[in-house]
Amino acid sequence: MAFYSQKVMEHFANPRNVGQIENADGVGEVGNPVCGDMMTFYIKVKDNRVEDVKFKTFGCGAAIAVSSMVSEMAKGKTIEEVMNITNDDVAKELGGLPPNKMHCSNLGADALHKAVENYKSKQGK
Repeated sequence: MAFYSQKVMEHFANPRNVGQIENADGVGEVGNPVCGDMMTFYIKVKDNRVEDVKFKTFGCGAAIAVSSMVSEMAKGKTIEEVMNITNDDVAKELGGLPPNKMHCSNLGADALHKAVENYKSKQGK
């Protein structure tokens, strides 16, 4: 059985920012066919800052905790700051993840980055 930090367990049991944003400014979706995890992030941007972020995740407890943490890390940040959130940053904020679950932190950051890229493409940037 994998060992999870208290922070991972807290974000899994009480995930923040779950849901979908209607008319989102950016949407990013990623999946891992090997483990079956799927994550979709929705962002609303105002004055170059992520004003709101929501996610929908289908996956294991670690995937849900990662999505919750990524959403918390992104809220209120500038687009540039959001693009600098790394997989390692997510894992560190959660107090670490077991090696066989590190791919979940990759998915969370990747889905968020794809939402930002989608936003930028809509803005013609």
